[in-house]
Amino acid sequence: MSEEVYLSSEAQHLPTKRRRVTPEYQRTLRLDTETTQKEVYVVGTCLKASLNRSAPPSSKFFSVKCSPSVQYSITPTPQETSHLSPLLLHGNQLLLISMSQASDDLNDSKLCVRYYGEKKQVLGNAILHLTAVEISLDVDADRDGEVEKNNPNKASWKWGPGGHGAVLLVNCDSEQTGYRQPDHEKENITKVSDLKDMSLMVLRTKGPAKLPEGYKLTMHISQSDAESVRVFRSRGPGAKDTSSGSIFYSFFVKTYPLVLSNKVLSQEVPYFGGNAELNFHVEGLRFPDKDFSGFVSISLSLLERIGIEIPDTPIFTDRVMFRMSPWIMTPNTLQPMEVFICRTDDNYTLLQEMKNVVVKSGCELKVCPQFMNRGDRWIQDELEFGYVDSPHHHFPVVLDSPRDGKMADFPYEELLGPDFGYVTRTAHKREVTSLDSFGNLEVSPPVTVNGKHYPLGRIIIGVAFPTAETGRNMTKVIQDFLWAQKVQEPVALFSDWLLVGHVDEFMTFVPAPDRKGFRLLLASPDAGYKLFKKLQNDGHGQARLFEGVKDQTTLTVDEILADKGHQAENNYVQSCIDWNRDVLKRELGLEDADIIDLPILFKLVWDDSQNLGFKALAFYPDMVNMVVLGKNLAIPKPFGPKVNGCCALETEVSSLLECLGLSCTFIDNFYSYHKRLGELHCGSNVRRKPFDFKWWNMEM
Repeated sequence: MSEEVYLSSEAQHLPTKRRRVTPEYQRTLRLDTETTQKEVYVVGTCLKASLNRSAPPSSKFFSVKCSPSVQYSITPTPQETSHLSPLLLHGNQLLLISMSQASDDLNDSKLCVRYYGEKKQVLGNAILHLTAVEISLDVDADRDGEVEKNNPNKASWKWGPGGHGAVLLVNCDSEQTGYRQPDHEKENITKVSDLKDMSLMVLRTKGPAKLPEGYKLTMHISQSDAESVRVFRSRGPGAKDTSSGSIFYSFFVKTYPLVLSNKVLSQEVPYFGGNAELNFHVEGLRFPDKDFSGFVSISLSLLERIGIEIPDTPIFTDRVMFRMSPWIMTPNTLQPMEVFICRTDDNYTLLQEMKNVVVKSGCELKVCPQFMNRGDRWIQDELEFGYVDSPHHHFPVVLDSPRDGKMADFPYEELLGPDFGYVTRTAHKREVTSLDSFGNLEVSPPVTVNGKHYPLGRIIIGVAFPTAETGRNMTKVIQDFLWAQKVQEPVALFSDWLLVGHVDEFMTFVPAPDRKGFRLLLASPDAGYKLFKKLQNDGHGQARLFEGVKDQTTLTVDEILADKGHQAENNYVQSCIDWNRDVLKRELGLEDADIIDLPILFKLVWDDSQNLGFKALAFYPDMVNMVVLGKNLAIPKPFGPKVNGCCALETEVSSLLECLGLSCTFIDNFYSYHKRLGELHCGSNVRRKPFDFKWWNMEM
């Protein structure tokens, strides 16, 4: 022990500067006076040894010697007379050992505790050889797109602009063109471009060229978390994740081996000597749902082998946490990028008119040909566009409804691809109703409700009336999925009063330059009757609805107002809409000034094919079922009574909306959509630009 020296009393209490020592990072160490010990110390932790527990019988005093690279302290602090004199041994004294930097060589630092008897004769020495290493498993915990070193908050999550915690994307796109399968369902990484859909995790180590014999690093995960995440490893420290894209499949499998999965919960990972970094790529496998909070943790442990056929013992564990990005919907107030619509035998003229509005709006029209849609024109009902987002990457994700009409394969076969993800939820066929079509799924613009801000808006769905003993509802698997995304807390409206049963039949949102930045548009029979009564009072009672519509019986304003049975039906419809109006005002924090009532009449029809009884349909094309493309609105042409050659319904709606800076284009969809129980919005779908706001900055 001649190479060891006493420290001065000042040096004995040098603090560790690389990581704050807390109970979480303290490890109990047993001192041994019989055998020289060799221990690996992880910089930033604290070794804690009981001085009395290892003392030989009859020990009364002790002293500590150590190399200059070792710091120690004693607690409770002894009342020493001289730092060179042996200290009195008490029953509860602890020796706390730390080192401030990694070792260059194995066992290059030492510490000795010497025990003395009553007359200060030496009774034994506990000799400790130390090898210090730096180990940290790092993620982008501060959400700036870079993996910082040893962020103290890397193992936890906090919402808000001052929050922390790493973000993970569900790798649900497909980088291989022509091979339709989400990447997270593939066994291996086949293209380097797939790495951008994963989150980088870095193992940083510093120390001697190798670990002492009997020590190893392992990465591990719980069985429950392994159902939601996989981990791949890069080929070595400092390796660049780049490729021309022309390298063979087998190369990528070998270059990025799978480390953790639901089949491999723990695996040894290499330790590289010196100052090294090893990249890992973490892949999300599933979205938050009823049985999954969205949080996953990954741990790295330094294990020590005690003996042959004896389990290894963890002496240090570092842990990181991720939260899966939610699936996020986009409201009408966001910029449109692509408009999707199906080509059918009867909508050629409609397509041309829609194309004009789309081009004027600066976005692209995507026409789904007949061989793809197979006669199914209701593309709004089949899918909903959303996206996922992280600090380093985002991409659109289509949610495929359980409706599964004739174009059921379209979202998977035509949309899934590079940087275009896909997700669906499967329901029992007997549970699926018209309310599971995604005309029954909308989202509001950002709102503030009783002081709580929803910067991404709130999802809106339609369900059965709360007191109804029977009725159609959106299936539970879809509702559970939507609620689990958390960032767009859903609002449930009553839509089962409608024959089709979709919320887009009586409401939509349009952008506005004032107030909350939008207006809620509601279908209103009351507004319809008010307009028709004004027409009658102004001498236009003989003006006719449906003029110019082939094979459609026309009706005068006087005839409509004289039909008391029809008015009673619309009183019922208005009461249903008013119920929803109150819910929307309460749940979205709206006032009456934020709502515009559009003059739309309905009719009740008996449907015994599904044992539904009387349900409501729009009496003339439902103008609220419009397509919103920035300031341009594509609105179903209502064929209302004409005054001075102009449709009074179009004139009224234009006067209500054009004062907001909106441009109204009325498009004839009478036979192509309206007579088939839908309108323009039902027959189209819009992919929009994502929010600038980052979901992890929400205050929850």
